[in-house]
Amino acid sequence: MKKKIVLISSVFFFALLLVGVNSCKDDDVDFILETLVSGTIDMNAATPPNNVPADATFEATFSVDVDAATVTAATVSLDRDYDAANIPLTFAVAGKKVTITPGEGLGNGALYVLSFKAGIKSTDGQDLPPLTRAFTTEGNFVPSGVVAYWNFNDNLMEQIQGVSPIGVVDLTYEDSYKAAAGKAGKFNGTSTIVEYANGDQLMNTSDFTLSFWVKTKSAGHVNENGDPKGHFVMGLGAFKGFQFEIPGDYSSCKLAASYELADGSTAPEDLWFAGDGNLGWQGWTFCKDLSGSGGVAAQLKDEWAHVTCTYNSATREGVLYINGEKMKAQDFDLWPDDDVKRGVKGLKYGGVAPEVVNELAFGFIQSRAGTLWDNEPWGGYDFPTANHFGGWLDDIRIFHKALTATEIDLMYRSEKP
Repeated sequence: MKKKIVLISSVFFFALLLVGVNSCKDDDVDFILETLVSGTIDMNAATPPNNVPADATFEATFSVDVDAATVTAATVSLDRDYDAANIPLTFAVAGKKVTITPGEGLGNGALYVLSFKAGIKSTDGQDLPPLTRAFTTEGNFVPSGVVAYWNFNDNLMEQIQGVSPIGVVDLTYEDSYKAAAGKAGKFNGTSTIVEYANGDQLMNTSDFTLSFWVKTKSAGHVNENGDPKGHFVMGLGAFKGFQFEIPGDYSSCKLAASYELADGSTAPEDLWFAGDGNLGWQGWTFCKDLSGSGGVAAQLKDEWAHVTCTYNSATREGVLYINGEKMKAQDFDLWPDDDVKRGVKGLKYGGVAPEVVNELAFGFIQSRAGTLWDNEPWGGYDFPTANHFGGWLDDIRIFHKALTATEIDLMYRSEKP
């Protein structure tokens, strides 16, 4: 009987020991990151993914419940590689899962690093070992901040807001600057035009960037006298909004735009580039000398070119780039002290109907509804020999920020043929 009691006691003790051991194992689960995904993309794989969408959110799942109070901007960060920009994040914690949402679009083709730093704790007080995960957003490099985009891939829908044109005349599509770019819009040089309403929403901004691919067609592009005519590539109420044009002799190019002054009124100014190195004009700080390499014509005549124009309200500087290279810069702070343009605040539509109408036109300097220059053989839409744009356009983008030289160079290099 005594042996039996001892045996039962031993079994009972061993059972208690097993329960205790198992209980300890449950309590001692290490605090680690188990999975990290963006949709169906594994962010935790050995090879960093290169197809993460620009509007991605991230879901991290940990081995134990997370203390929500420790998940903050100080302990989780998302940093862009090329300019070290820190992307704002918001967090939602539910047990073991943490959902991370960027506060802005990430753009395309850019490398990012998501970091979990010291200070993140589990609800049972464990510290998460610091770790990082890198990834690249999908597609060619395009900086964040695009407010309007036209890709001309057999459609004229503006891709960001989904806006359709209000008028289209004689536009066709042909192969673009490279196969990966798909199609480009073909403008016949005599009548092709595409129009969109509410153009002021695209340009009423303190900081601005216009970027596009263009190829002119010079053959047969002549005026009523048989002389080469210019190209009104695009325009929103001409200089009352903004316009980009190339003259018939390809000696220059310019973005003419309306700027907001300190008192809220507007005034036009040209970001004009002649490629001769001349700095004798008001406020010019840089003008690349192309005289030994064929001038502006070598850049823009019958060749695909990537054109970017920026305005930065902090520096009051406008810059023009061709194929990723800075060509022209001007600084409004260098205007005379009593000049109203010293107080330029940004771009602002300054048109008044019926002279010009608040409609963006591709292929001409203004939409057909405007009456400005209607009777001029070079400026009236109804004249086939006016300065209608002849050639191809693709990948037109407008940003409400001034892209940096690095961003413009990366964008060009990722897209170039």
